[in-house]
Amino acid sequence: MEEALRGPRGFRARIGSIDRAWLSIGLILLGIAVLATDRFGHFVVFAATQLLDTAPFILFAVLLIAHLKAAGVEKTLARAFEGRESRMILLAALFGGLAPFCSCQVIPFVAALLALGTPLSAVMAFWLSSPLIDPPTLLVTAAALGWPFAAAKAVAAVGIGLFGGFVVKAVTAGGGLANPARDRTGTGCGCRNRAGLSDGRPAWRFWTDPARRAAFARETGGNGLFLLKWLTLAYLLEGLMIAYVPAGAIAGLVGGDGVLSVVTGALVGGPAYLNSYAAPPLVAGLMQQGMGAGAAMAFIVAGAVSSIPAMIAVFALVRRRVFAAYVGLGFAGAVLSGLIYGAVAGV
Repeated sequence: MEEALRGPRGFRARIGSIDRAWLSIGLILLGIAVLATDRFGHFVVFAATQLLDTAPFILFAVLLIAHLKAAGVEKTLARAFEGRESRMILLAALFGGLAPFCSCQVIPFVAALLALGTPLSAVMAFWLSSPLIDPPTLLVTAAALGWPFAAAKAVAAVGIGLFGGFVVKAVTAGGGLANPARDRTGTGCGCRNRAGLSDGRPAWRFWTDPARRAAFARETGGNGLFLLKWLTLAYLLEGLMIAYVPAGAIAGLVGGDGVLSVVTGALVGGPAYLNSYAAPPLVAGLMQQGMGAGAAMAFIVAGAVSSIPAMIAVFALVRRRVFAAYVGLGFAGAVLSGLIYGAVAGV
């Protein structure tokens, strides 16, 4: 009898110990296999292709974190950033507008910046601006929606980055949003130096020290696995949204002009997946169905900053209050961009 009672508890304990991301991935794949058997291969290929496209960014970021951690450069970098936060916010927003990363591809670099102790204000500026525009996207947007819209989106990208960066700077100056990264014991992606390797003297040739070689291996494996599982989940969700959320349903919610349509555009665009290259043609079609210019800008900006696939990875990376700040700043920036562009376009 006692063993019978222990059995279910042991089973629940084993289930509870399973990583939630891997469990979610397994459940999604099982659901597709049962409910959409003929499309199972399509979803797997889609997620794998997206991961392969993102792999160079993940590999670069993971090796960068591991090298810098093993070399013990955290204190040196922290000293380099002292007294330069405002300039860092400006440069992060500008660089984010040029970096060719979508909302999911930027996650590895945000993880690297947080792991190295970069001020959250600068990280937020880069995080918000990077998914919005880059040179190829600028050309695609101009081709689908015209140069005025493309130029306005580029300005909005930098503006939202600056807005978010300086808001976070003010909040952190008052003691808020401290320790932004989640403590992921065993993943190697936390900001604490568990190996005690950072003594203020970087050892760039870390491979000559066994302890540093071990730290490099631990950081590489932990960060690589962490990013792999969350981006896999993000891309599976992306595939489901593309397959089963019709564009016509969105158009019916954001037609017309006015403040309400802009807010609705941001609310609908936020959870929708908007690939940097697929978004402009989609928005052009929605505008032909009656979407106003301001709502279109809010929709495309919110979709790039806070799509559900990106937010899944963001939620795993930072603490809840930082996640809420990211989503709130992205939504506010999308609404402001839509209102400003709608007013300018209407003149």
